Amino acid sequence: MTAATTPSGRTAPRGRIDKRQAILDAAFTVFARRGYENACVREIAEEAGVAKPTVYNHLRDKENLFRRAVEAAADLVMAENLAVAERLRTPGDDLRAALKDTAYRMLQVCCGERARALRWLTYAQVGGFPDLIETVQERTQGRLGEALADRLARLSLAGRLRPCDPALAAEQLLALLTGPMEARSRLGTRAVPAAETRAVAEAAVDTFLRAYGPDQTP
Repeated sequence: MTAATTPSGRTAPRGRIDKRQAILDAAFTVFARRGYENACVREIAEEAGVAKPTVYNHLRDKENLFRRAVEAAADLVMAENLAVAERLRTPGDDLRAALKDTAYRMLQVCCGERARALRWLTYAQVGGFPDLIETVQERTQGRLGEALADRLARLSLAGRLRPCDPALAAEQLLALLTGPMEARSRLGTRAVPAAETRAVAEAAVDTFLRAYGPDQTP
């Protein structure tokens, strides 16, 4: 059996790492379906295909299981968005088209089942877990903002965007995308049609480029 390195730096069997991930995936599915209060460890164990004591052996208790499951889901959403942001490393000759495609794909991630369930759980459990919003935002918006700022800084240095504060530009672009989508999706409770999603992406990029396009005055 192959081994993997744990966050503490110790080596653990690959099977144990995979089983933990299966438990976290199952836990997020059950919490999203039932809510925190109504979810039970037995159902999570059944969803993961493991014995109930195995869940406790890996994650200690229900509260810790919930926190780790939400963090793992946030990391997966973040990874999807980072993969989309990579498109801007080589945007091609048509920057507007590349930005619109990137924006649309980011909104698709935002409106995906995992991201919607993540927002719902975060909002629903903020009373019992007041630090949850900060944790989720840092693992999703925070890291995405940093990656997007890096791409925008490179575009600015190349003269394809005007000189700017890339972190502020990234924050504003994301706000132009997520603000309208939160309203249109009714905080993630309504599925937004693809055409509507694309229209939001295109409007956001058009507004962004009016402020940051290379022909604009700094």
